[in-house]
Amino acid sequence: MTTNPILLRDRVAGGLVGLLVGDALGVPFEFHPPEALPPADRIEMTPPEGFRRAHASVPPGTWSDDGAQALCLLASLLDRGQLDLEDFGRRLVDWYDSGYMAVGGVVFDIGITTSRALRALRDGVPAELAGPSGDRDNGNGSLMRVLPLALWHRGTDAELIDLACSQSKVSHGHPRSQACCALYCLWARRILQGEPNPWRDAVSTLRGLCDDDSPLMRELEGAIRPDEPPSGRGTGYVVDCLRSARLALEAGPFEEAVRAAVALGHDTDTTACVAGGLAGLRDGLSAIPPRWLDALRGKELYEPLLARLLDRLGAPA
Repeated sequence: MTTNPILLRDRVAGGLVGLLVGDALGVPFEFHPPEALPPADRIEMTPPEGFRRAHASVPPGTWSDDGAQALCLLASLLDRGQLDLEDFGRRLVDWYDSGYMAVGGVVFDIGITTSRALRALRDGVPAELAGPSGDRDNGNGSLMRVLPLALWHRGTDAELIDLACSQSKVSHGHPRSQACCALYCLWARRILQGEPNPWRDAVSTLRGLCDDDSPLMRELEGAIRPDEPPSGRGTGYVVDCLRSARLALEAGPFEEAVRAAVALGHDTDTTACVAGGLAGLRDGLSAIPPRWLDALRGKELYEPLLARLLDRLGAPA
């Protein structure tokens, strides 16, 4: 991990806030195909006049389920000092029922697989077993929230892989979703460490730490296929979301990257959330446009958690 505390602070803050900014930026454009969106340079928190917004009753600058679940995970990690799946599951239910970590307490845009998992949690199913695990249960709901784990964790790569998979099981139990979360966390760690090719290094690490016949490796090689050139369609399928984020990051610095993520259309909030977290981690908080930071709602929710995270990392607040 980088040893410069100022750089560390800026990058970690950029990762968490970039996730929330990307999510909020994408909310008004969700469900639209790319050809129905404004030009990329006109993608803003408040869309151009006349654009038919998704979630029209939601004020601009509001994160959706993506950001709320990410903050649920971060709060649980900070409070418990470990990944406590039962505590995390309770927080997710509290989010769904009471608006915990949702801006203004308003919950919207909940995935089908996550909804099934939350019902199972309410019925007393252990958190580790709550997530549906069928082949069609591979939406991006566990990928969109996992970045705080990579920001918080200070152990080995093998431990990070295991924890990334475990947090996925609370809502998305299939090995494909788990593999995407594990690779994403390694990717984030390599970005934070300043590796020149963080994606390639993350892939190499995952391959080196997993048995060839393990479920994670089968999904990595058979479904994710990480050696293929970046591509993506901005859909809610977990593999496409991961690929779309990789494609968006190649568009340029933070602003260009998250706009490129939204411009793919479809699941715009989650694609921009997943890409925005990594772009913020790569470029730092200082790279996020001030107008987007000013427009982001819910500062009273994330700022105390960010301060605690930076304090834990030993970075100056």
